[in-house]
Amino acid sequence: MADLLEFDLAILAQSLVARLAQSSMTFTTVESCTGGLVAAAITSVAGSSKVFGLGLVTYANQAKMELAGVSSHLLDQYGAVSAEVAAAMAEGGLSLAAADLALAITGIAGPDGGTATKPVGLVYFALARRGKTTVIRRRVFNGDRGAIRRQAVHYGLILVGDEGFEPPTPSV
Repeated sequence: MADLLEFDLAILAQSLVARLAQSSMTFTTVESCTGGLVAAAITSVAGSSKVFGLGLVTYANQAKMELAGVSSHLLDQYGAVSAEVAAAMAEGGLSLAAADLALAITGIAGPDGGTATKPVGLVYFALARRGKTTVIRRRVFNGDRGAIRRQAVHYGLILVGDEGFEPPTPSV
């Protein structure tokens, strides 16, 4: 199954790079539990440098604050694995990279670190896009650490493809 999922990730990345290029859009990532795997999938595609210029791995809270501009208040109040922090990561990445789209992923890949309210496999996704409200999604994946991370990358690429190409919300 891992080989099939990796093949699927390659196809998703190729499709996303082509759509970004066709739309003249740029993309950035701010990743925690996936450790740069989305950026790796995108940059494995020839020509991705036309649409992808920056990928951040903000695994530690300090990195989330210093690189993505996440406030310590959000981290203290909601924790690193939360909708609020995911949104702040995506919005910070969008601003830092001056990109059109930013995907943030934060979660608990395990095998340790889960709690009753935040189990292993819990992952938050945020997709920020200029002129639109940030999209936030919560998913719980099953499997070992590697499986959870691969599923998160898969879902993240699908999220960008499904939500990233709608027309911007008109300004009033």
